[in-house]
This record gives sequence, C-alpha cells and structure tokens, in this order.
Amino acid sequence: MTRSKVRKLKRAGAVLASGTLAAALFGQMPVAYAQSAAQPDINGEGLEEIIVTAEKRTQNLQDVPASIQAIGNKELTELHIEDFTDYMMMIPSASIQELGPGNNRVFMRGIAAGDYPNHSASLPSVGTYLDDQPLTTILGAIDVHVYDIERVEALAGPQGTLYGASSESGTIRIITNKPDPSAFSAAYDVQGSLGRRNAAGGQLEGYANIPLSDSAAVRIVGWYTYNPGYIDNVPNTLTYPAQAAGGGLLGGGPFTINNAATAKNDYNDSETYGARAALKVNLGDSWSITPMLMTQITESNGIFAEEIETPALLAAETNPIGPNQVSHFLPESSYDDFTDAALTVDGKLGTWDVMYATSFMKRHNVSYSDYSDYSLAYDTGNYWYDTSGKSIQPTQYITGGYNYTGDSNELRFTSPAEAAVRFVGGLYQQRQQNFILQRYVINGSDGDGLSAGNGTVPDESVTGWTNTWWLTDQLRVNRDWAAYGELTWDFIPNHLTATFGERWFKYDNTLGGFFGFGENSAFGSFGGQQYCTVATPFYGAPCQDLVQPASTGSGTTPKFNLTYKFDEDHMIYGTYSKGFRPGGVNRVVSTPYLADYLINWEMGFKTSWFNHTLRVNADVFRDYWNNFQYDFLGPSSVTIIANAARARSQGIEAEVQWQPIKDLTFTTNLASTDARLTAPYCGEVYSNGSPVTNCGPNNPNPNYQNPPLAPNGTVLPVTPPFKANLTTRYTFPIGNLHGYAEGALVYQDGVWSDLRLQAYATVGPQYGELVPLRGTLGQQPAFTNIDVSAGVEEKTYSFELFVKNLTNEQEQLYRYAECTPQTCGPYSVYAGLAPPRTIGIRFGEKF
Repeated sequence: MTRSKVRKLKRAGAVLASGTLAAALFGQMPVAYAQSAAQPDINGEGLEEIIVTAEKRTQNLQDVPASIQAIGNKELTELHIEDFTDYMMMIPSASIQELGPGNNRVFMRGIAAGDYPNHSASLPSVGTYLDDQPLTTILGAIDVHVYDIERVEALAGPQGTLYGASSESGTIRIITNKPDPSAFSAAYDVQGSLGRRNAAGGQLEGYANIPLSDSAAVRIVGWYTYNPGYIDNVPNTLTYPAQAAGGGLLGGGPFTINNAATAKNDYNDSETYGARAALKVNLGDSWSITPMLMTQITESNGIFAEEIETPALLAAETNPIGPNQVSHFLPESSYDDFTDAALTVDGKLGTWDVMYATSFMKRHNVSYSDYSDYSLAYDTGNYWYDTSGKSIQPTQYITGGYNYTGDSNELRFTSPAEAAVRFVGGLYQQRQQNFILQRYVINGSDGDGLSAGNGTVPDESVTGWTNTWWLTDQLRVNRDWAAYGELTWDFIPNHLTATFGERWFKYDNTLGGFFGFGENSAFGSFGGQQYCTVATPFYGAPCQDLVQPASTGSGTTPKFNLTYKFDEDHMIYGTYSKGFRPGGVNRVVSTPYLADYLINWEMGFKTSWFNHTLRVNADVFRDYWNNFQYDFLGPSSVTIIANAARARSQGIEAEVQWQPIKDLTFTTNLASTDARLTAPYCGEVYSNGSPVTNCGPNNPNPNYQNPPLAPNGTVLPVTPPFKANLTTRYTFPIGNLHGYAEGALVYQDGVWSDLRLQAYATVGPQYGELVPLRGTLGQQPAFTNIDVSAGVEEKTYSFELFVKNLTNEQEQLYRYAECTPQTCGPYSVYAGLAPPRTIGIRFGEKF
C-alpha cells in the first residue's frame, strides 16, 4: 500500500476512532442498536412494516398508493450495497449508464433516449436526494457511499408535484440515520476482499451516535474503501499512416507510438473516503434543528471499460485486445470530491407540521483521458506540423475540470395525518452553477499548426493555452422555482380516498463562454476564436463565442389519485400524473431545446396475506413522453440537444415478499417494460425548436426528405425489456449465535445504447452518408449476477463470508465510442463493466 493510501486510511481511522473511544467512555449507558423498521426482528413473526417518507409524510409503505421500492438499513448491509451501482442493480424499474465512479446516469421506466453523459447534456430525468437535499447534477447522480443509511427509496413514475424538475420519470431518495438523544450507540465494520488475480481490496466503516444531553445528540460517520482494478492496459503500439509531402510542407510518418509508460494490469483501481456528521437539537417538545455536513473524495485511475476490437483497430495496432483489456497510450485518472452542507428545521404551528430545509453543495472534478481513438479517426490525413513544415504525431488527450455549486431552499407545511382532509404544500427554489473547462491537447503542437495547403504553418493553439487545439471554457447556470400542494380527502373513511395535486414551476437556464478552435485553425467550420462575438476574455479563454439567450419557461404539473381500501391489508389505486424536465441552451445551434413532459397513467394494488407473511404489490403503467430531449454528438463530437417527437412506455412492476416459516424469507422484484417511439426520429427540428416527424420522400420540403434515423416503433435504448431480482435469506441457531445464509440473483435483458439505428458520417470517405449505428456499437448482452453470503451474529459481533458476482459474469453497463460512434466506432467500441467475482470477509462490532 502506498504512503498516500496509508495517510488516507489513517484519516478515515481517526474519524472512526471517535466512535470506539466514545464506546469506552459511555459504555455504562444503555445500548441501542440501529435497525431499520423495514426489517423483521430476528425472532419476530411475519413481515415487518416498511416506513417511508416518499410523499413528504411518515407512512407505512403499504398505505402509499404509488410504485415505491424501499431498501432498509439491515437489508443494505446484508446485500453488501455500498454505492450507486449496487442499489441500482436491486431496483428493476431503474437502469443506468456508468462510466466509472461518480459518473453515472439513472433512468426509470424506459424513459431514456441514450443521453450522452457529459457537461453539455440535458438535465437528468430522475432526481436524486440525500434526505431533503437534491444531489442531481449534469454529470449524473452523486455516488454517496452507503453506510449508516436508514433506507433507499425508489419512486417510479413522474414525481412532478412534490419533487418537480428532474424527477420527470422517478426519484431516488437516500435517507440517513439521524442523531438520537435517547441513547448512545456505535459500530464499526472491517472488510477485506480478493478480486481479479487475487488483487486485494478493503473497507473500513464506522459510526458513533453520542447524546450530548437529553435534547441533543451528534452522529459521526466515516468510511474508507479501496477497490482493486480489473481492466488491463495491455502493451501495444499504434500506427498512424504516413503523410505525403505537398504544398511546401514535408511529409511525415508513419508514426508509431507505444504505451510502455502506461501499460499495467488492473489499471482501474480506485479509493473512496469520506465522513458525515449531523447534530440534532430538540428545542422543547415541538421544534428541532438538524445541521449536517458530509464530504467524500474518490480517486481513480485508468478507465472502467473494456475495448471491443474492430478490424480497423486491429490493422492499426500490433497486439490483439481481449476481454477486460484496453490499449491506451497516455495517463488516465480522475479526482472527484463533493461537500454537502444542509440544515433542516422541523416544528409545529398549532397542529400543522412545518419543515424548512436549506442546502449548499460543492463538487469538484479533475480528469485526464486518453483520446488516441479520436486522433486515429479524425487526424488521419489532417496532420499537425512543426515550424519546419514537417508533420508530427497527432495523439491527443483531454484534461477536464468541472466545478459545481448548488443551493436549494424548501419550506413545507403538512396538516395532521389523522384528519379526513389533509394537505401538504410548500415553496421551493434551486440554483445550480456549473463551471466547465476542457482542454484537448497535442503535446508538442504549441506554435505549430495544421497545413493550410499553401506551405504556411500558422499557430493552431487557442491563444494563451499551450498545446491546446480545442478549448471548452463555459459557465452553465440552471435556476428553478416552484410552489406545490396536494390535497387528500377521505370520501369514505378507511375506504375511499382521493388526492389532487399541482405544482407551478418556472425555470431560467443559461450557458455562455468559449468553445472551439484557435484563431488560425484550418478546421474552423464552427466555434472558436474566429467566431467570437465578445472580445472580453472569459475565465482565461481569449474571448466569447457562446453568447446565447437564456432558455426560460413556466407551467404546471398536475396529479390525481383515487385509492380504495377493502381493509387494512388490501388496497387498489389509480393515478394520473405529469412530470417535466426544463429546456436549455445549445452550443452549436442557436435554437434552444424545449422542455419535455411525461404523462403517466398507472393502476396498482398493495396487499398483505396470511397474517402478514406474504406481501404482494404490483402496478401497470402507460407513459407518454412528448417532445423529448435527445442528446447526441454532432460534428467534431460536440454535444447537441434537440427535441424528438413522441415515445410511449408501458409495463408492469411487481414485488413479492414471502416468509413461509419464521426463519426463511423470499423477496422478488421485477419490471417488464416496453418503451418505443410512436413517431419517427428525423434528426431535424423546425425553426421554433419543435421536431420534424414527417421526414422522407413524402415531405414537400426538400430539407426534410432524408430518411428517419429511427423509424416509428424503434425500441428505446438503455432500459432492459425485463429486469428482476430474487433474494432469499435463511437464519438458524448455532449455539448461542444466530447463523444465516443468503443469496441474491439479478437478471437483466440485453439493451441498446443509442436511439438511432443509423446516423450520418461526419468525417472520412463516408462523410454525409448514412452508416449503421446500432450495428456499430452493438448490443449490451443480457447478464445474470449472483451474490452469496453466510455468517454468524449476536448482539455485539458479526462475522461473514461473501462472494459477489459468483459466476464471474461480464456485466456490461454501457456501450460507447470515444467520439461520434459513426466515426470512432469503426476503430474502437467500449463496454463499461461491473466488477468481476469478488471474495471477501467482513467483521463488525456494535457498542
């Protein structure tokens, strides 16, 4: 272990030591064990209640007329759920695109168009929250380490009334355990594991809940995780073809480079460390304040995907590439940290509950990425030259910087839960600021340039940025405001209930700064210094060429629900609801993209049977996605967002929990989804931003006579048609101890990564011609993941053996190319992979 890792482990250990020390000092106090209400007591009978706050009230899950899946504290531990990917695996209605730690996008109920996950993409369609604080950013969901978490709630379908923007198709809520003044408790867990080639990993976690008085307590949580890599960067060479002399310039090449300096087995190791602290102070019987501070840092190396070899790549490289392998030629790494500060005030005004929550989050990300695929695809035949006119090798890399700040405020009022007529409503405000910096670099190119065809060699670099032939230097600001309310009325007490809700929203989104080439670029078809309209420098950029008007809008999202309870254990419901996602500003086209909307029709039931030993919940839904936003890479791999016409998603979601005997429990969740276009995707919009839907030879306008890029009926990408999990747990006595064995299986169908069946080539000999796109990227295959564990526990200690990904399945989570797939795809396609088989032991102690 390196010195830096030792130092970080010591820092995490210092946080955890506070819990151990506190245990020694306060050991005489009554012991309380944190246990989620979502889990039965080990000696109990029947399935226990699952308590959620999804509708901004504390409720039994079986009383909430909505599709909600909740994973409680004990279940999170039993299933070894530690991060974003782990709990997304267990939520069948959700699907993900994953590009490595901290770079994830989540989708629900098939509402996905294959969004390209970068800084210029649409806002997410699924909101993510830590307690009442939004964690949704344009880089994706914040990957909060899961420890001392009360539960994770997944709300499927539009949450436009209570959660608003970016909860268009669903919401993920991570609920933390709160400080408890009534009793001291503490715990730590230590884990060691072996992965691919027996590479060692480890984890240290702990918490302490320390009462300060009868009315105040502090809760401190800390963690450190090291994950070994499982992708090899294999030794290889890459050859760029020779460049002929001409126009007064000297030819060069062929250029052959190697990756001797970066080749390494288990290339993509990572470590995560962080802490969370919360203070709760009760002010009398009715009011309390809870400030919370959380910080987390993730450092990773390499790339979390394998390279799928193509004939063109094999011709350019020396060695073939196999599973779990890439050949990259320049160093790659990522550093991602975030800090979230929040304050929650809870109280009462008369019989009404009042809650005010404010938060401020800051996220910082720095990355270095090999871009040799782009060099091979774009720069062959367009070489760079030194000052003597001789071409130089064109290998590129990207240095990226991302700084995010976000603040939010919410004031909520809730009437008594026992009343026949109930109300919840409030006011909401959020502002997100994204500062984006990316340099596309060719070492040795500063002061040199691309041939203009006349023998001159102008300086191609962006002014003031060494070796940088393309610079993105932008500020993106997203603002939204809302007022919301839901009124619930028991028409027939204990039987028939109706809910009416509506949210008024307003948004104002801006994007400005600089993007593009240097002043003398021979590429300069768009973007860069040649197109600057404001001479004033912009955060280090020489000028501003991105000065677009703001994208603004307002509207309402309604909700209506009707619920009928036959008795306390059997309920049916029907819901109409609407969700939305704000519009925004494009870089390369003046037309802003418009807000999109999701209309949801849903019917379901929730039932308990046989003295609460069997729980069966299910729903069917049909969603209409109108004017939906589609992100894709246009010329020079610049992200463009345009509105497509219409899509429809329909399906069934179900959950069954069964406890046939006291010590044996089965749980299964499944989702079957049919999501597809209901109008062609033409890749064109009218001047007002609305999508063209009648492209082809029958359109009288010659500009729109191209064939559709995806015809009516095309299956939407990313979401599997079928996804399910099955968990079984058996407990048994071993003397005075409790033994257990558990297995968890997850199955997911194969999926496509892109909406388009075909796309236009943007460079090369096929420029302007349609090329197959889904065929280029290929389909992510179906996979089955199996985790097993066994152990013993008693009131103080626990010991466990576990195996994750028992069959060592290669689980592909995302397929992509480094630039436009129709250009880079013929050379390299990448498949993001989940970790391979991991064998480990875990020891825990409670105080």
